[in-house]
Amino acid sequence: MNPRQRAWLAILVILTAVGFFGTLNKLNERFSVLVPENGGSITEGIIGSPHFINPLLAIADPDRDVTNLVYAGLMRSDGKGNLAPELAERYEISPDGLSYTFYLRPGATFHDGEAVTADDVIFTIESARNPTLKSTVRAGWEGVELEKVDVKTVRFWLKRPYAPFLENTTVGILPAHLWKNIPVEQMSLSELNLEPVGAGPFKITNLKTEKSGITSSYTLRSFSDYVGEEPYLRKITLKFYPSEVELLNAYESKEVDAISAISPQNIKKIGRGGGEIKTLTLPRVFGVFFNQNEKSLFIEKEVRQALELAVDKNQIVAEVLGGYARQISSPIPPGSFGALETENRGQNLEEARGLLEKNKWKFNSEKNIYEKTEKNKATKELSFSLATSNAPDLVRSADLLKASWEKLGAKVEVKVFEIADLNQNVIRPRKYDALLFGEVVGRDPDPFAFWHSSQRNDPGLNIALYTSAKVDKILEEARGLISREERTKKYEEFQKEIFQDNPAIFLYSPSFIYILPKTLKGFETEYIVTPAERFTNVFKWHFNTRYVWKIFYKND
Repeated sequence: MNPRQRAWLAILVILTAVGFFGTLNKLNERFSVLVPENGGSITEGIIGSPHFINPLLAIADPDRDVTNLVYAGLMRSDGKGNLAPELAERYEISPDGLSYTFYLRPGATFHDGEAVTADDVIFTIESARNPTLKSTVRAGWEGVELEKVDVKTVRFWLKRPYAPFLENTTVGILPAHLWKNIPVEQMSLSELNLEPVGAGPFKITNLKTEKSGITSSYTLRSFSDYVGEEPYLRKITLKFYPSEVELLNAYESKEVDAISAISPQNIKKIGRGGGEIKTLTLPRVFGVFFNQNEKSLFIEKEVRQALELAVDKNQIVAEVLGGYARQISSPIPPGSFGALETENRGQNLEEARGLLEKNKWKFNSEKNIYEKTEKNKATKELSFSLATSNAPDLVRSADLLKASWEKLGAKVEVKVFEIADLNQNVIRPRKYDALLFGEVVGRDPDPFAFWHSSQRNDPGLNIALYTSAKVDKILEEARGLISREERTKKYEEFQKEIFQDNPAIFLYSPSFIYILPKTLKGFETEYIVTPAERFTNVFKWHFNTRYVWKIFYKND
């Protein structure tokens, strides 16, 4: 061949190859699917340091974070607001709602290779409800009877139907063979609280501590026998920092890949690229709770309504929370089971003043305050104090509330307390006029503890000291209903009553802010009850992918 013919032949060969591989690629795309592949690691920064990596003793977020990765429960959150079996293969609820039977997965094992059995479940629950241990989950197991049906089957008996009971079974299961010889009074001192063995998706392989003894990091490796399926990520490293400032510095310097629990104000300060902000729904309600026993002017419904009409909830969400929250008007937050869409009462100072004046309140222009004179009684002023904790978001919200109410014609004193002082000396004895505080509602909201009249005094959580025979009856009936549909109707009735009575001003439900690498795939979680639940589907997280022909791929 002459040079020209060889050139044309080369071009023809190239075109043929391109066409062949192009056709092959199209066939590959048509008949194959992109699937996760094992490998990769992630490093996350956390504020605080863990002390009890134990599902029965975890008291702080760092404790719960590591516990969620290391331990597994009979059930787990599915990240969508529901529960899914974990160590349990399946479960059955009796028609009367009094017994729950769990069948353990045949291949479920702990990190040391020992099988998970009914004995481990019973040991865990009996330890949890032992008053000597002072477990953080004890209350959920009081009055529950246990029965070992066989080595892989356990049954729980309730004295009366309690629909949210299933939530209790998310508690991590302890390996009885490691804990049974440790006296209950010494369990909190055991080394197993810092170097635990569980049955969760990741197991601890390395622990680093400072000279002071404070834990600085944990390295965890994927557990190949996690309920029969190994996580895709090979390694997770958790690094602990004493403050949000140091956590942010670590993120900016690329010391960590992921961070959470960042205040909205600091999100705007992050300059590092490559991260993606995930906003997860938290079933938390923040609001102002009126104490009618401490401040008699709150007995008047019109006063409570006027104070709500004076509040600009949009301003609080925008300025305090940077938009990472939803304004609310109900005790059950949006996205939660049984939540009712209620009308948000927008700010309307004119209507608020009209309500007060219609009910014999008169504005004293010299004092710039509303007053009311009642027959044979001294003149009273629209004056009260607002107690809250020293959390920056709550302090800023309290200041905005004070400003709004003073525009209306009220005199307000903001009282800020350390959280321990607030709980012990203000909330427990109910020594406040109004309280700006938050409530963790839960996956199944069960508002009983927050709104039933029997819960008005400590240790009850009815911080509005609300009393309603009608609401009491609704909440009592809702607790005993197994049907979600019937329970939803009861929760809607309850919310309508609260909306009418105005025992509190519901302000906002915050989002949980989680920053992850943009390249991370498989993060499907949308709804969490605690920050630690961001790891609920960690076994699906992955960086690597590959093509597999559909006929060889089983999608579980």
